[in-house]
Amino acid sequence: MNITMDGRAAIITGGSKGIGLAIATRFAQSGADVAIVARGQESLDAAVAQIKGSGAKGKAIGVAADVGSAAGVQKAYEGAMAAFGKLDIAVNNAGTSATGPFEKLSDEVMQTDLDLKLFAALRLCRLVWPQMKERKWGRVINILNIGAKAPRANSAPTSISRAAGMAFTKVLAGEGAPHNVLVNALLVGLIEADQHEQAAKRKGIPVAEHYAAMAKDVPLGRIGRAEEFANMACFLASDAGSYITGTAVNIDGGRSPVV
Repeated sequence: MNITMDGRAAIITGGSKGIGLAIATRFAQSGADVAIVARGQESLDAAVAQIKGSGAKGKAIGVAADVGSAAGVQKAYEGAMAAFGKLDIAVNNAGTSATGPFEKLSDEVMQTDLDLKLFAALRLCRLVWPQMKERKWGRVINILNIGAKAPRANSAPTSISRAAGMAFTKVLAGEGAPHNVLVNALLVGLIEADQHEQAAKRKGIPVAEHYAAMAKDVPLGRIGRAEEFANMACFLASDAGSYITGTAVNIDGGRSPVV
């Protein structure tokens, strides 16, 4: 399937590395203009250069902002709008994988997690929503993880904020459907990422060995690649996914016990 996104403009939070960068690259290769958002300007500059060097047809810019605050979300939105004049697609990808025992979960830790993973998405959607409704075309993709459906012990605060993100996805999908604004969630399983490679270095073992150990409970027998995740995001963000809304799709090699 040849997916084209010519004429579309997208904003991707947490877009300078990993899954966010893979999504931005795939979008740009398909013709979309992309604004990637992250806190560090240096990492943004490197990511934009990588996107441009990937054979991208669309434009790519970086916006330095911390979307864990309302002011940061506003800055990200204004930067993207200044560059493109509109936003057709919003990918809410900013987040961390903070976990630990519930008894050690302070209000401050929980609030910080909710600000970055839930309220950042709420605030960005509030900003892009009116123009999407007016044009009768929009796409929102919330990047969560499989803990949103099947949380495990010691998985807070991440599983809590991600579960809230899945509920938000369903609510927004119902409100957007009459206006052809489609809202879906993609749930991360185990995907190759810098954080895993750093963990391998700390353990003093080869990255391949570390990934092999992580993949023991993955039915497909391996860790996923960010590009594989990005392919599904591109499908949902394009006209090819025009009859899909209100879903939460596992991208996990079959690891989740919940469909």
